[in-house]
Amino acid sequence: MKVFTTDKIRNVAILGHGGAGKTSLTEAMAYLTGDITRMGTIQDGNTISDYDKEENKRLFSIQTSVVPIIFNDVKINILDTPGYFDFVGEVEEAVAAADSAIIVVSGKNGIEVGTKKAWDICEKYHLPRIIFVTNMDDDNASYRQVVEDLQALYGKKIAPFHLPIRENSEFVGYVNVIQQTAKRWNDKGTVDRFDIPDYSKENLGICRDALLEAVAETSDEFMDRYFAGEEFSEDEIRSAMRMGVSDCSVVPVLMGSNTLARGMYTLMADIVKYLPSPESRQLAGINMKTNEVFEANYDFSKAKSAYVFKTIVDPFIGKYSLIKVGSGVLKTDDLLFDYDKDTEEKIGKLYVLKGNKPTEVPELHAGDIGALAKLSKAATGDTLSVKASPIVYGKTAFSIPYTCMAYRAVNKGDDDKIAQALAKIVNEDPTIKVENDAANRQTLIYGIGDQQIDVVLSKLKERYKVEVELDKPKVAFKETIRKKSDVEYKYKKQSGGHGQYGHVKMTFEPSGEMDKAYIFDQIVVGGAVPKNFFPAVEKGVAECTEAGPLAGYPVVGVKAVLYDGSYHPVDSSEMAFKTAAAQAFKKGFMEATPILLEPIVSLKVVAPDKFTGDIMGDLNKKRGRVLGMNPIAGGKQEINADIPQVELYGYSTALRSITGGAGEYSYEFARYEQAPSDVQEREVELRKKDVEEDN
Repeated sequence: MKVFTTDKIRNVAILGHGGAGKTSLTEAMAYLTGDITRMGTIQDGNTISDYDKEENKRLFSIQTSVVPIIFNDVKINILDTPGYFDFVGEVEEAVAAADSAIIVVSGKNGIEVGTKKAWDICEKYHLPRIIFVTNMDDDNASYRQVVEDLQALYGKKIAPFHLPIRENSEFVGYVNVIQQTAKRWNDKGTVDRFDIPDYSKENLGICRDALLEAVAETSDEFMDRYFAGEEFSEDEIRSAMRMGVSDCSVVPVLMGSNTLARGMYTLMADIVKYLPSPESRQLAGINMKTNEVFEANYDFSKAKSAYVFKTIVDPFIGKYSLIKVGSGVLKTDDLLFDYDKDTEEKIGKLYVLKGNKPTEVPELHAGDIGALAKLSKAATGDTLSVKASPIVYGKTAFSIPYTCMAYRAVNKGDDDKIAQALAKIVNEDPTIKVENDAANRQTLIYGIGDQQIDVVLSKLKERYKVEVELDKPKVAFKETIRKKSDVEYKYKKQSGGHGQYGHVKMTFEPSGEMDKAYIFDQIVVGGAVPKNFFPAVEKGVAECTEAGPLAGYPVVGVKAVLYDGSYHPVDSSEMAFKTAAAQAFKKGFMEATPILLEPIVSLKVVAPDKFTGDIMGDLNKKRGRVLGMNPIAGGKQEINADIPQVELYGYSTALRSITGGAGEYSYEFARYEQAPSDVQEREVELRKKDVEEDN
């Protein structure tokens, strides 16, 4: 593939709701520019960007794919992202490498939750954007309605560039709102000019007014001229559009049909005209040797540096680190230093990926996107530079996974294979997290949602030939006591020769210190129990607090006092007193009104206003206590509540059902509280069953 300089590069993330047409749009652009000879379909599983077996099986995108498209001697690096919310980490990776975005909206389905989320992401990262309305060949598509809905949401920055022309229920052409001309597609795939149909003139007037309002908003001079009733020239409009799109004050709206491959030439032309090249974007890092700010700004003349924005680990094609060059020009066999891992590696060959197909290139200029094969240590978020000038860029902030499941191997002996496979999957997707919960003897997998975890299971089976089964995760309950007990236990065993003898009298009561498992004290007088056995008594208590007598959970807040007992000069031993103390603990604990403590988390839910009533009603059913609400930008509310952690199982699915995917939540541990009697009974019964099964 040809080498492109920074000014001839556009890095564009394709964002939008699942099923809006992002992948088919990428396919249509690749077809029209000659990168592929025939358009694939998602149903047939033969598109460039959806190449993974899981994507073909499920008929939707799961990971971000890079598809470079050459149009008018400009390289457009398309980053085709998943639309389903469980795979938001892939979107965040794409946005970290993009300089602009196309938000795809279905003309048939209109503005959806994913549309608004895509917009919010662009706002967060200050990404210039174009909105592309698909499905214009569908009878039920309404471009006008989409534009009106966008204007209602985002105001005067919405600037419709085109208007569809339909004849006999067919999508045959479009009106260029800037030029006020009509164009019809011919059999050659090009367009012919013709007169604007009378039925389009009213909509043209509406779109033209919206466009001119957006132009007027770009400067005070244009605003004055607009209110004075002056016309703007085509050059003035285009110049204002370029400036407005670049600073995110104007968002053009285009349209087309992916299946007919119509509207893509104008989209690609406008990508080149209006969306910025990397050279007009800013990028800064830290030079770790001088501790000074390194203004990279995609300048080819500065020291080499690159950011690893995504990692692909595939059993068949190997490991690829996808990079965006921050400064300088990378060349084959360059020696690059990874400051994060403190390693220096010869990068070998440079590649450009088209889906999963690598093409070798001699060099990559600042701002370009490429891939490095088989870097031993580099991971997503690392910065590569030269050792003489070690640069570090800020890492991508990924969404935190809160959906949790316990898992175990189906086949014994597969644990190591599963751990290695999961490490590779986590390397690919930073929103997957694996954690060993030793306290509850379980291994946990965290994801953004159930669907993402289901995909992980499928990858383990298909790619790595290992199987796991999921289970509801055990919550870290704790045990304590509410009253005081006084118990005696004598451990006596005679089996020929020396026997075993240990006799203790102890009290157990709440210590008031819930951050400690136990406090041990002794007030023995007269040598009833010799001092050398005190440590053995404490050890017996300590071991029992690891798994309490009530339900086998860790014990907290108990004060154990040894006040009397007896010993045998021959048969007494440390083991005997440890055993006596352990049995005394179990008896005394159960006589001191034992209770379960359950973890309470502070939950934060963010959702549109209209869902707050349903969300709070659902939280009340889950024993949640709503503490308050805070209005936030975009017509949303932040609901703060305390809720038992055990009630959060399946909450991502419940919240998605209530809000249609518009709600988001996060939580953190707050404290322990006494569990209600019904919860305690249920947990005690469940633990008994677990013990019976283990035995």
